Parts: sequence; C-alpha cells; structure tokens
Amino acid sequence: MDRTENVVELQNVSFAFTNVSSGEYESMIIGGVSFAAKDGEFISIIGPSGCGKSTLLRIIAGLIAPRSGKVFYYGKDVNGPTDGISFVFQDFALLPWLTNIENVKLGLSSSGMEEDKQDKRAKELLDEFGLSGFERAYPNSLSGGMKQRVGIARAIASQPKLLLMDEPFSALDALTANSLRADVMYMLRDKDISVSSVVLVTHNVDEAVELSNRIVVLSGRPSRIKEIVKVDLPYPRDKRSNEFMALTDRIYNLLTK
Repeated sequence: MDRTENVVELQNVSFAFTNVSSGEYESMIIGGVSFAAKDGEFISIIGPSGCGKSTLLRIIAGLIAPRSGKVFYYGKDVNGPTDGISFVFQDFALLPWLTNIENVKLGLSSSGMEEDKQDKRAKELLDEFGLSGFERAYPNSLSGGMKQRVGIARAIASQPKLLLMDEPFSALDALTANSLRADVMYMLRDKDISVSSVVLVTHNVDEAVELSNRIVVLSGRPSRIKEIVKVDLPYPRDKRSNEFMALTDRIYNLLTK
C-alpha cells in the first residue's frame, strides 16, 4: 500500500502507562488501533471516558511515543513533533503573559518568517476569527470562545496540512460552541487555508455527526476500534433530519452496547 496517499495513517498503535520505579508496563490503555485520513477528510474519534482518545491524538502529534505500532504522516514515520501537524488543545493553552497576537505568532516561531510578516499573518488570522481590535489585549480579557479562536488561529498560523483538535468545544457554552464549529467548517473550505485533514477527539455524538466524514468509534480500555462509521450527509447538516438522527442513534448504540 502506498502510504503517501494518506495524510496520516495509524498502524496497530498501542499504548500503556509505565510504573515509574520499575519502568515496566502496567496499564494498557490503547490495544491496537489502525485507521487513516485522506486529503480533505474530517475524522472524529469518539469513545467512552478513559479509553485513551486524547492520548491517541498526542501519539499522532508525536508528543507521546506509542508502546507499539506506527504513525505515518504522508508516508513518513512520526517520531516526534512534525512540521505540518498542528494541535488545538481543550484548555486553550494560551500563555497569559503574551498578548493575543503574540500567542498566535508562537505558531510561526520556527518558520523563519520576518517579524513584520509574522505580525501581518497573525493579524489576518485574528481578523478572520472575528478578533479585530483584540490583537494587543491579553487572554484574560477574552471569553472562552474568543480564547479558543486565538488557539485555533495559532494552530493554523504555520500552515499545517493536518490539524488535530482535542475536544476544542467542550469547555464552551452550547451557543458559543455552535458558532465556533461553524467558523471551523467555514475556515476549512477557505482555499487560502492550508489544512487538508482534521482529526477531532470528542465525546459529543451530535458534534461528531455534524462535522465528520467518518467517525472512529472506540471501545473501552484497552481501546480498539468497534466500527468506523461513514457520514455521507451534505453540509451544512440538519440535526433535525431523520438521517442525522439515525446516525446519532447508531453511534450511541455502538458506544453503549
């Protein structure tokens, strides 16, 4: 198989926590997970609490090494943080002593781009996410939704091909989360945005069906794939449609059976 056809591929990835004193594996979390995301795909990972969803995302990012198995990014082994892969965190992860524009520029810190061009790029992204006028403000002056917009702007500043998102909407109220999901989908359709594929970790079934082309449903620990569900509905998706509700019911049944 030609792995360069996939933006990212996981091949039988497993993970276990180790005993700090003995160095031996003692708690298996992920029991062998394999899937791939192609160009243009939005993949969601969903499963019961504690099944290792966020850990799996960090393995894809190269932030954690798997116990066994491989991750490939455009056919090359991921053995650490990799150019072209960016991460959006659940808790925003903004540095409070930096202004919002400085936080976005962190995504450009290793780009070699001249300072004035970094400023221009960061300002353009903040404008695109509705944060014009907040460039010189600090994160503590922002609402949760605004902070996450800064976090997403930072993640895409370096023009990644693969965007990893770890429950980015879960800390937000329902109205703000809906608005930000719409912003993300609009952003991904923008031809000036470099992101080719997204892998999202979520515990929200409606969210997964609303956003995804395919949903990877995990079992409890040690997690394995129960099923990969294809979502073949046109965007924007009507949550009240029979087709949407049938898919959410199917995912709930997979999670609970």
